[in-house]
Amino acid sequence: MKETILIVEDEKDIVKMLDYNLKKEGYKTLVANDGEDALDMANTKLPDLILLDLMLPGVDGLEICKELKSERKTVAIPVIMLTAKAQESDKIVGLELGADDYVTKPFSPRELIARIKAVLRRGKENDKLPEILKIGELTIDFSKIAFTVKDKPVELTSKEFELLKTLIKVKGRVLSRDYLLDNIWGFNNAIEIQTRTVDVHIRTLRKKLKSEAKRILTVKNYGYRFEYED
Repeated sequence: MKETILIVEDEKDIVKMLDYNLKKEGYKTLVANDGEDALDMANTKLPDLILLDLMLPGVDGLEICKELKSERKTVAIPVIMLTAKAQESDKIVGLELGADDYVTKPFSPRELIARIKAVLRRGKENDKLPEILKIGELTIDFSKIAFTVKDKPVELTSKEFELLKTLIKVKGRVLSRDYLLDNIWGFNNAIEIQTRTVDVHIRTLRKKLKSEAKRILTVKNYGYRFEYED
């Protein structure tokens, strides 16, 4: 059965175009024209992915994304942001809030469908991890998106959790900043401001790992790896 995609967009022509192309690919669609409807549908219908316009009447897309990623019920739903804004700062803010990808209008339906498939595929690959994994003083419950250090709960943002999960999943392999940007943030062309995003998230994650921060190792001029052994 194909996945359900929630379209959050107030421009009728764009909604029509998205609805047509998604259904053509076999996806089921839901449509919300403003922020309140989007949050209500996300919580009641639990779509497999959300296409979220930034410029909406009332509550804007960034606020909606922040709300979605702060609730346990909707935190794992992938979000692809759609916007006419091309400024780098807008892209970074959206991704920092937990969006999985970012597409600037105008875009081709073919490109968007490819990105949707990539984001959904990444989600399915992550599902292959065990439900609960214990490493040293860390316990990660992937099914509940929960994390503890010395049995004490630690709050991680959705991107911090995805970053930790990605590093753990490859079992000690070194992952480049470019790889992490592409697989967690959806960037496939790294620039300096984007690679700094990875470094900032790693720094914050290490603080939250406390005594186990030593497990995230830096490989100079390349990226990071997770150390399983004590």
